[in-house]
Amino acid sequence: MELMPGYKHSDVGVIPEDWDVISIGELFTFKNGLNKEKKFFGHGTPIVNYMDVFGRSSMRIGDIAGRVDVNLKELIAYGVRKGDVFFTRTSETVDEVGVASVMLDAPENTVFSGFVLRARPADESLDNNFKAYCFSPSYFRQQITSRAGYTTRALTNGRYLSAALLVRPHLPEQRAIAQALGDIDALLAALDQTIAKKRDLKQAAMQQLLTGETRLPGFSGEWEVKFLGNISHIKTGKRNNEDKVEAGIYPFFVRSATVERIDTYSHECEAILVPGEGQIGSIFHYINGRFDVHQRVYAITQFAEGVSGRFVHLYMSHRFGDWAMQNTVKATVDSLRLPTFQSFEVRLPPTIEEQTEIADILTDMDTELIALEASRDKTRNIKQAMMQELLTGKTRLV
Repeated sequence: MELMPGYKHSDVGVIPEDWDVISIGELFTFKNGLNKEKKFFGHGTPIVNYMDVFGRSSMRIGDIAGRVDVNLKELIAYGVRKGDVFFTRTSETVDEVGVASVMLDAPENTVFSGFVLRARPADESLDNNFKAYCFSPSYFRQQITSRAGYTTRALTNGRYLSAALLVRPHLPEQRAIAQALGDIDALLAALDQTIAKKRDLKQAAMQQLLTGETRLPGFSGEWEVKFLGNISHIKTGKRNNEDKVEAGIYPFFVRSATVERIDTYSHECEAILVPGEGQIGSIFHYINGRFDVHQRVYAITQFAEGVSGRFVHLYMSHRFGDWAMQNTVKATVDSLRLPTFQSFEVRLPPTIEEQTEIADILTDMDTELIALEASRDKTRNIKQAMMQELLTGKTRLV
């Protein structure tokens, strides 16, 4: 295959001619972390733990919550410096070992735990901000996972990591790559912050509107408490998991948050679908149309006159969880029986108009949250694609 001008073959694929490939062992020296008895933890010196590294490509000293009591010898031997990279050493699955995070601060009196490996830079040929990204591309991760060992847990060590090959641009391009990826990380952080704020607002609105603490303008009158069994029809479905069809025409509600598909339907109506076992009290689907139901999922249908199914759905998503946990049946898995649903008390505004307006407000908030989450997910996908392009030199920043 003919190469594009300015590119060359390497041990990890085609890369720019002015980049090189180098083993991690030439860039870092590795050390195992500190192991101590449980009584020494909870106070004293900050300690970098597994969860400080996993899922966080870079860290600041303010991120380190763990504490351990160490002596001077341990402090020197297991010290943390700016630019140190930490790799997860062991985990339940091979995909979770060798995950990296760089320390971007210059901490004082900080150590690291035996669940991570410290990689101390041998020189300054890698920019610290670039280190937050360069260990994530698939070509690098595949080397880590293919060399990982497995006993009762997946694990790696300094020898395995040292053999992995890294594509290394020149420092100016490292900094440009880190800047571009840092910008998209800042956008992701802003989206996460907005989503968290919107969720808090929604929870506050649900607490106020679904309990009558706050009434919408133009509405009055006493709210009524009614049993769910008296205002709806409640029955489990008849289908099994084997009935689902990957490209089916209709929604098929099973015992999870995932909605499967099926080619037939048993219902054509407004309904609330709640699993009767497994993740009880935490999954509530609402539909108005054709659908089918798993035999371990309760379909709440045929709402009484003057009752909004959408309001009941929102009320249950806010209040049913605690009731379900108090009334669960302990079998092979946590499960719910029909009387638990029938005896659940729903507090209703006196008119369907008020129920509908409350449901509209909360549904609009849900729609906004879904749109924000979709935007965040799309941005994450863009970041992953950017990393693959920029960190292998397929796309250059010049």
